[in-house]
Amino acid sequence: MTEDGACIAFVAGEPSGDLLAAPVIEALGRHVPPYRTAGVAGDRMIAAGCRAWHHVRELSVRGYVEVLSELPRLLWLRRRLAQRLRAGSCAALVGVDAPDFNLALETAVRRRGVPTIHYVSPSIWAWRAERIERIRRAADRILLVFPFEQAIYDRAGIAATYVGHPLASAIPMRPDRAAARRRLGYAAEQQLICLMPGSRRAEIECIAAAFFAAANRLTVSLPGARFLLPVADPGLQPLLQRIREHTCTPSASDRLALIGGRSHECLEACDGVLVASGTATLEAALYKRPMVIAYRVPMFSAWIMRRIGSYLPWVGLPNILAGEALVPELLQEQATGEALARQLLTVLEDASGQHRLEERFCALHEALRRDTPSLATEAILHTIAQARAR
Repeated sequence: MTEDGACIAFVAGEPSGDLLAAPVIEALGRHVPPYRTAGVAGDRMIAAGCRAWHHVRELSVRGYVEVLSELPRLLWLRRRLAQRLRAGSCAALVGVDAPDFNLALETAVRRRGVPTIHYVSPSIWAWRAERIERIRRAADRILLVFPFEQAIYDRAGIAATYVGHPLASAIPMRPDRAAARRRLGYAAEQQLICLMPGSRRAEIECIAAAFFAAANRLTVSLPGARFLLPVADPGLQPLLQRIREHTCTPSASDRLALIGGRSHECLEACDGVLVASGTATLEAALYKRPMVIAYRVPMFSAWIMRRIGSYLPWVGLPNILAGEALVPELLQEQATGEALARQLLTVLEDASGQHRLEERFCALHEALRRDTPSLATEAILHTIAQARAR
């Protein structure tokens, strides 16, 4: 244990942050001397040894309208955390993604002498580039998961370390589709379509009905297909079941399995994916699976985003990282069940296109693959040492 007994605090804002932070927490626990960790944690972080002051579900809110409705509770939680995170009791704060929540928290505790690290750069390369000044005030160091981000921070004079993306190490370069199907109980020749409508309630309420409507149409076009929908949070199962009952035809419903967790096995086993924009699009790319990306938010949230504007023509990470439209994207009113089904059928019928896509995804995988837990741990401890030397 560290000499002063201080812990490193982690604050994850959503399930993808839980996934990112857990391997780093494990690495800090193996360090000599080991570091205690605590904070806002998800199930993976808790299993890795992080003591949960609050669960990640308490922060998992998406969209302007949704955040406004939860704002009083979120502000109360942020004040509570800021009071708890003080020099002497906290060796450092690592804010994991969730920039709208974490950057303000990091700024507050940094003023009190606590070293701050922000893990995952906000997408300043896509929109709201002015946030780099907020980042400068908030964080002593940024941990980057995409290689092209390093030059942005170098130009701005902000300390940053590229650590790779932990998913690129966790996911095999050559996925074993047959083995994944055996584990899930499906035959090697069974056609499987994976549906991934998001990991948050607001996402699911916006897009799941369109995914189920697409399954209705795909059932007709692909009569032998089965559909897998991995459910990230057991608390979302009743919501998905209600939408399924209201949307799916009996034939599609019979062929659709809601599977608790196991999203990586579902991606490894499947032939194609309908996926909501977010980290899951990167997961699908690392599993080398053809996909169609969908993105929907409430109308008012969409209006605000259009007013702010974007610097990039894509929302999906595979397209952003490639710098071109590798996979189809359907946004807002375009993301209907009919359009999603039609686009996925087009992708699945193009064998040569799938081969080219797999090659591009392999190159992407290689670029993102690093020893992320070790690199992140080194950067965190270096930042703490620098702060103590001042």
